[in-house]
Amino acid sequence: MALERSQAEATTTGKTEGRRYASNLAKAGPGRVAFAFASTRMPGPGTLNMEAFPLSAAVVSTGVVALAEIGDKTQLLALLLAARFRKPWPIVAGILVATLLNHALAGWLGALVAHWLQPDVLRWIVAGSFAAIALWTLKPDTLDDGETLPARGAFIATTLAFFVAEIGDKTQVATVLLAARYSPLWEVVIGTTLGMLLANVPVVLLGSRFADRLPLRAARIAAALLFLALGLWTAWRGFA
Repeated sequence: MALERSQAEATTTGKTEGRRYASNLAKAGPGRVAFAFASTRMPGPGTLNMEAFPLSAAVVSTGVVALAEIGDKTQLLALLLAARFRKPWPIVAGILVATLLNHALAGWLGALVAHWLQPDVLRWIVAGSFAAIALWTLKPDTLDDGETLPARGAFIATTLAFFVAEIGDKTQVATVLLAARYSPLWEVVIGTTLGMLLANVPVVLLGSRFADRLPLRAARIAAALLFLALGLWTAWRGFA
């Protein structure tokens, strides 16, 4: 008897709540009813968010910088360091440390700019900057005439030379833009650092035998197209 009484009370309560909810919807009007139903729909295919995928910022950053670094002046510097010292692993360690420090500062600057600027303003600045880097990437890079290396050991010389050479370089500028466009910051920095290593470690280990076989023109075109695609994506999707 107690069980039947509880079921009857639950049924009565459900009916009462249902009539109350229907009454509230009727009072709200058709516009609010439509909004209530529309807000519960799942996103369609057109609302795909690339940043929703795990480590997407790291993957994009790695690919962009690895392509942009091929034929860049810092890759030529890696070849010069390898020929000078003939100690590949201290050189690789120096590239790692210099890139982490440099790109951490660059990424922090990009994240700071993204925090300061309005999203609509930042959207067009980043999109235009990606397009500008696309054009910059098409220009072949060279080391400055009379490039000198610090009179230190392989690790110290590489760290200092790479950190200085990366200042104002297109891969550093790209890191600023990637950090302004994507989050979290650590993924961008790790991704750009991995991209630098992917492009430079084979050059350090294999030297000119590897560097002479790099398809520099094709790599520049591919990197330019990738930067242009990022600019168009940012202009179209913004930072949503």
